[in-house]
Amino acid sequence: MTSRLFTAALPQPTRAPAPLNLETVRRYALFIVLAGLIIGFSWLQPAFSQPANLLSILQSTAVDALLGLAVTIALIAGGFDLSIGATAATALIASSYAMVVWQWGTAPTLLFGLGTGVAIGLFNALLVVRLRIPDLLATLGTMFLLGGLQLIPTGGQSISSGMLLSNGSTATGSFSAAFLALGRARLAGVPLPVILVGVLAIVAWVLMERTRWGRVFYATGGNEEAARLSGAPTARYRVTAYVLSGVFAALGGVIIAARVGRGDVSGGSSLLLDSVGATLIGFAVLNARRPNVLGTIVGAVFVGVLLNGLTMLNVPFYTQDFVKGFVLVAALALTFGLGRARR
Repeated sequence: MTSRLFTAALPQPTRAPAPLNLETVRRYALFIVLAGLIIGFSWLQPAFSQPANLLSILQSTAVDALLGLAVTIALIAGGFDLSIGATAATALIASSYAMVVWQWGTAPTLLFGLGTGVAIGLFNALLVVRLRIPDLLATLGTMFLLGGLQLIPTGGQSISSGMLLSNGSTATGSFSAAFLALGRARLAGVPLPVILVGVLAIVAWVLMERTRWGRVFYATGGNEEAARLSGAPTARYRVTAYVLSGVFAALGGVIIAARVGRGDVSGGSSLLLDSVGATLIGFAVLNARRPNVLGTIVGAVFVGVLLNGLTMLNVPFYTQDFVKGFVLVAALALTFGLGRARR
């Protein structure tokens, strides 16, 4: 003990600081690349930088960002929800069925759609928290279960006014203007889904980054046993995470139904990969190296800008998944690989 105190009292050799330029590049790399993409696409295609197109990018990425937040919340609590795409698709079908077939009003339909997300979140929590099934296996099973369940009420056909039901009758309901406004309305020229996702992202960021509630969430995901021994109700937090994940995903499905005005059975087919991609790209934002709300939103916008620019340049659509995968791998390599090489 004395020797350690004596050693600590001696002047310690100064460690050469890390190169500022390299550290700055690693911390702000995604923002630098995003700015480069915007400048490059605007130079190659001037219409890209028009306000209408920029708002279109935000509107097209709103649902991906919302589902990315669902993935993020589950990851923060130490889980992984593979069923979010299926949850969104189920909420899309459920809300469309309630409005077109059952002829419900806007408010009951919205509550029904969100309630679908709550029920799925509780089901996932039952499998993972209570039955202790590994989260990847449990939510993968839920994904397949929901994929079949959402086809049963309509016999596999999309839901629209005038559709023929299984009992031989015709659906006479239609989407109300108030419901369609959830996906199509604009406030001061900004699409309502963009505003809604922005508000939810701010609330989620404050809760996760600036409150004790969020710190316990991160502690649960970092080391559940240590958090439990310190007195945190970890099981309750994990259940809450899956419920919130289900609600966010279900809201995304409701927004899709309101945007397209029909219950498209294939409406959630690509949502899982895009939202997971946005979440994982977010690990590289400000060199966070962990799931975080800000990173997920930036990741969703990044993917939206990239795909919109490629589309405007007439790049073949079948290359877009490759580009998204390349960007994801590059972002993670920059975040984790370069840091490991420096150590």
